Amino acid sequence: MLQEEQHNQWRKDMAPYERPHIKHSVWQIINSVVPFLLLWSAAYLSLSVSYWITLPLAVAAGGFLVRIFIIFHDCCHKSFFKNRMANEIVGTLFGILTCVPYLQWRHSHSVHHATSGNLDKRGTGDIWTLTVEEYLSSSWIRRLFYRLYRNPFSMFVIGPIYVFLLEYRFNRKKAGTKERFNTYITNVGIIGGAGLLCWLLGWQQFLLIQGPIFLISGSIGIWLFYVQHQFEDTYFEGEENWDFVKAAMHGSSFYKLPKVLHFITGNIGYHHIHHLSPRVPNYYLEKVHSSNAKLRDVQTITLLTSLKSLRFRFWSEQSKKFVGFKDLKQFSFKRKA
Repeated sequence: MLQEEQHNQWRKDMAPYERPHIKHSVWQIINSVVPFLLLWSAAYLSLSVSYWITLPLAVAAGGFLVRIFIIFHDCCHKSFFKNRMANEIVGTLFGILTCVPYLQWRHSHSVHHATSGNLDKRGTGDIWTLTVEEYLSSSWIRRLFYRLYRNPFSMFVIGPIYVFLLEYRFNRKKAGTKERFNTYITNVGIIGGAGLLCWLLGWQQFLLIQGPIFLISGSIGIWLFYVQHQFEDTYFEGEENWDFVKAAMHGSSFYKLPKVLHFITGNIGYHHIHHLSPRVPNYYLEKVHSSNAKLRDVQTITLLTSLKSLRFRFWSEQSKKFVGFKDLKQFSFKRKA
C-alpha cells in the first residue's frame, strides 16, 4: 500500500512536466543545430591550416550530434512537441542527420521501454545480454560470437559502423508501409546529403570531417545506452515477477555527469526518470529528478564508476548481479556440482 502511494506521488510530481513547451523545444533545436553547423563549417575551413585543428572541432561537432539525437529520441516518444506531425517531421529530418530511420527506431525503442529488465522479453531495442546459465549451455560458436559482441572494441568502434550505416538501412520484417517508406526517405536523405557535400567540398574533405563526427557520436550514443542499463546491481526479472516501476527505478541508472556533459547528452543521464515517464521532455528531466527525494534514491554512477561496467558480461540469476568472464569458473564449478 505504501509503495502504491509513493508511485502515485511520483506520478503527481511528474505530471506538470509531461507537457512539452514549444519555446523550450524550438530553443533546443537552435542551440543544438546551429553550433553543430558552425563547428562543421569551421572544421572544413581548418583543413587548409592543420588537421590537428580540424579533429577537435569534429569531436565537438560529434558531441552536438548526440544532442541532436536526443531531440530525435524525444520526438519518437512524442514528448518534444504536442503536435504529432511536428514530432514526425523533426524526427525524420534529425533521423537523416543521425543516420537513424524515425519510425523504425520508434518501434524498437518503444519495445525497449515496455520490456527493459524483463528476462523473457529480451532481443528488441536492447543490448544482447545472456544469463550465466544461458552462456554455459551455449555452443562454442555462440559463445565465441557473444564474446566478440561484448568486446569493447566491437561494441563501441565496430558497433556504430554496423548499426548506423548498415543495420538501420533495412526495414524489419513486419514493418508496415508507412514505416518502410520512412526508412527509404531516410536512406535517400543520407545518400543525397552526403553526395551533395562530396560534390561541393570533395569526398576526401567530407570523410575527414564527417568520419570522426560519426564515430564519436555513434560511440557515445552506444556507450550511453549501454552504461545506463548494464551496471552491477541493475534489475532483471522473469515475466511473472517483472515490474515496470522497479525496472525504471532500479534497472536504469542516474548517470551523474558534469553540467556540460548533461547539456551535450540532453540530460539522458537522468535515465530512471526517462523510463518512469518517457513523455517528459529531456529539458525537464533534471527538474523532475529534483522534485522528489524518492526519485533521487536510485543507483548513481559517475564517469569513473561507469567504467566498471566494461567488465560486465552476464547476468547472474543467482546473485542478481552482472558478472564478468573471470567469474565464470565458480559458476561452472557449481553447475557441475
